[in-house]
Order: sequence, then structure tokens, then C-alpha cells
Amino acid sequence: METAEFIRALDREGRALAAAAAQAGPDAKVPTCPEWQVRDLLRHTGTVHRWATSFVAGGHTSFLPFGQEPDLDGEPLLDWYRDGLLRLVDTLSGASPDVECWHFLPAPSPLAFWARRQAHETAVHRVDAEAARGRDVAEIARETDAGFAADGIDELLRGFHARPKSRVRTPQPAVLRVRATDLADAVWTVRLSAGPPVTERGAHGTADCEVSGPAAALCLSLWNRLPLPAVSGDASLAALWRETSGVN
Repeated sequence: METAEFIRALDREGRALAAAAAQAGPDAKVPTCPEWQVRDLLRHTGTVHRWATSFVAGGHTSFLPFGQEPDLDGEPLLDWYRDGLLRLVDTLSGASPDVECWHFLPAPSPLAFWARRQAHETAVHRVDAEAARGRDVAEIARETDAGFAADGIDELLRGFHARPKSRVRTPQPAVLRVRATDLADAVWTVRLSAGPPVTERGAHGTADCEVSGPAAALCLSLWNRLPLPAVSGDASLAALWRETSGVN
């Protein structure tokens, strides 16, 4: 996907998040994030949007901490969230393709990184908002573009879980295969060990366990928003993923 496509996805998902949050109301529980109510979801996502904007707009080349979440609620909180989303979309849309700024996963450019990361961040949290208003997450997955979802899987496996922070570890080497069943080339081979996972695109060698399903359902399951669609082989590796794959 191109940077412009990610920016459009960010705008679409961000607006849908706000609409779902408004319908659910600030007190609604978020079943996919049981410790949150909708107000927490809006505060978190809005703070992340402003954090991302600060790097691209300010050209900051070193890490900056998150800002403080606002003490807002109800309609003022929704307005604050919408304003941050608009500023992020406008900043990414207007930025120079060669802008230099801090980013934390490999990418063709800092701008490509932030557009991709914020599109997927917002898409996952849009699902959280939809769940809070009572929608079935599996139904949402069936409506999601498979190519966008497969890119989210790729970012998660080859980006987030390639970092030393990943807690998905095994005492003995093992291989987990991840396969999207609705796309021809969406397969990943995840080599597990006492170190961070090492993931290659494609089916390489034999796997001890395979998790598979439509790309969107698979992406949401890997982000622990749905059960894994199908598991074959050593189910303990799938269970390990569920227990340890939360991203910090």
C-alpha cells in the first residue's frame, strides 16, 4: 500500500471510531479492552494521534514521551479527539515525502512509517469502539479489506515482534506459521526461540503450528480482539501467542 492509501484509511477509520464512540457513550465498557470505558479509548487514541503529529510536524529526530491525556469527557472529549485526528491527517497529507523524524519500526521513510502505523493503530481501536456499541467483532472483520488487514499482520509480525520488547519466546526453537486463507501470498513463517521472533514472508520449511483464517479475522485475532480462527499442530504455540503477544 502507498502512503496516501494509509492516510485515507486513517481518516476513514478515525471518523468511524468517533461515530461509534458517540453512539456507545463515554460510560460504555469496551469488551475487547476490559479495563477501558469509551472515554479511556478516546483519550488514549487521541493522545497517540497528537504524539504522532508532533514528530512529523516538528521534525523531531529523537524520542518524545506521550503527552498527558486530557481531563475531558462527553462531547468536549469527542471534539478533542476529532480535532486531533484532523490535525494528524492534515499533517501527514501535507508533509514532504523526505521529512526526517523519529520512528520505531523499519519503513521506506519516516512519513511512510507514521501513515502506516497510525492507520493500523486507529483501525484496531475503531474495532474497540464498535464493540463498545454492541457490534460483533467477527462481523466487522468480514467487512474489512483483506489487503489492508494482511498489511496489519505484516506490521505486527515483522515489525513489532521483531523488536527485543517482544515477549513471545520459547525455551526450544519452534516454528509458527500464519496463513491468510483469502489471499494468495499472505503467509508468514515465525521462528520462535529464546530471543525475539524472526519472521519471513512466505512458507519456509515445516511448521510446528499453523494459525489460519481470513486476513481480517486473523489480524484481529493476532491483536487479541478475536479468537484465532483455526489452529493446527502444536496448539501450545498458539496459546503462547495469546498469553504473551501484547504489545508495549
